[in-house]
Amino acid sequence: MKIKLSLLAFFFLSISFAFQIQLSPDAEVSVLTFGPGKSLNDAFGHNAFRIKDKAKGIDIVYGYGQYDFDAPNFYLKFARGKLNYLISRHFFGDIFNYYSRQNRTIEEQVLNLSTEQKQKLFNYLENNYKPENRKYLYDFFYDNCATKIRDVLSTVSNNTISFEKPNNFEQKTFRALIYEHVDKNSWGSLGIDIALGSVVDREASANEYMFLPKYINSFFEVSKINGSSDLVKSSSTLYETRNENESSNFLFSPLVLLGLIASFILYITYKDYKTQKRTKWLDITLFSLSGIIGILLLFLWFGTDHTATWQNYNLLWAFPLNILVIRQLLKNDVKNWVRSYLKFLIIMLCLMALHWTIGVQVFAIALVPILIALAVRYIYLVKFFKS
Repeated sequence: MKIKLSLLAFFFLSISFAFQIQLSPDAEVSVLTFGPGKSLNDAFGHNAFRIKDKAKGIDIVYGYGQYDFDAPNFYLKFARGKLNYLISRHFFGDIFNYYSRQNRTIEEQVLNLSTEQKQKLFNYLENNYKPENRKYLYDFFYDNCATKIRDVLSTVSNNTISFEKPNNFEQKTFRALIYEHVDKNSWGSLGIDIALGSVVDREASANEYMFLPKYINSFFEVSKINGSSDLVKSSSTLYETRNENESSNFLFSPLVLLGLIASFILYITYKDYKTQKRTKWLDITLFSLSGIIGILLLFLWFGTDHTATWQNYNLLWAFPLNILVIRQLLKNDVKNWVRSYLKFLIIMLCLMALHWTIGVQVFAIALVPILIALAVRYIYLVKFFKS
């Protein structure tokens, strides 16, 4: 019954929004910052606008982080970087209940906007919520739920906001900023580090920091509007995350599991060395997996609109042409070019180490055992095929 009443109220509220509503002078506009969740999808937090007007019975939250699940070929568009996101509109009470149940901190910053600016923002959001305007092409770094808050606010304020750096500001790369939310030794971080290219290892500008919701909060706190006035009139924490005992998953972390796999590869290689044999299935597996990963990385680089996947030097170890070598590895006697190709792969691993050392690209720490195992295996194969 409670859900039905809520839906009914929202229906009538939507009808009323079809007509131009004039906010009262006491209306408040605030920015909500929601803390990180437990899943990778929620690990970076979220931002939204809150429009509250007691005189009009309005307390609505607008966010720019809703998936368009009805989009045709949803997963293909997501993979190719062509997925549209939607602006959402919900009652504040529903939003509060949702995030508090997830035990995620909710912080509110009431903005120091004029009555005219509040009305302009409200009109803008309502116009954005129309079916023909709801969609926007999502980009993780440059056009997401956080940057939309900054950009929309700049638009409605006629660019009178001066975004200032917080006192504890430290210059960092995009990848380092991601690490603030994702543990380096996690499966999510491993996937991110393999998929994203060297373009995210450049230093982010102060303005670009605001692709993360927490920096929307910290930058807004010290920013100015109309020259000298504080952008934020007041700040409060509406819900504080409760401490929860979380068990350590280190034994199942990428570094441990990939380390075990690398140890197995080294063990097989050592046995092969002792017996002067070659374990074919191991070589076929290594070349198949690295080749397939390389093909996927090439697709992310050249076949998608994801700008963050460009110039990915993980291709130095996950080389796509490895697929073409599998046929030779099935044989007992390989052609001479295979040995030259193996030397080439060893050089590529050395180049990868150089890129990492001089800071061209940061690679996943969990890959280190695998890279060492690959290098040892390649060196053994060069010597094996020579004999």
